[in-house]
Amino acid sequence: MLFNHDWFHGDGLRRQAEEAKRRCASRKFPDNKAGKNGKASAEFKEYLNELETRTILYLKDGLSYEMRELADIGTNSALSFECVPVDENYQVGAYVIIVPFEDIARVEVYAVHPDEKPTETLRIPGFRSSGET
Repeated sequence: MLFNHDWFHGDGLRRQAEEAKRRCASRKFPDNKAGKNGKASAEFKEYLNELETRTILYLKDGLSYEMRELADIGTNSALSFECVPVDENYQVGAYVIIVPFEDIARVEVYAVHPDEKPTETLRIPGFRSSGET
């Protein structure tokens, strides 16, 4: 798949996030996701609305970044976003990264309920401190 400006700023990323949330809620409520008339139960809807997502970008050079938020810096030829630094020392600032679309190999969206987040933070290997391998 080739990623482009329209995929990230249009429907592509939004649809992937919605699908991840829907699948997460369906896994939690396999028999309760749709009631009579095909309508989702109130419990399912509430859970679905509370879900959070994390978006991970994998680049062709092997680096990976967690996208905090898209950044609009006026260019359509590359993806600009604020990333989430892994190293706690750098989490006080903000990193805005620009990546050519052709360097993006894969995009993953992870959906999870705030009450069910893993206790160990997912480490994204593309943004390392100098002491890690």
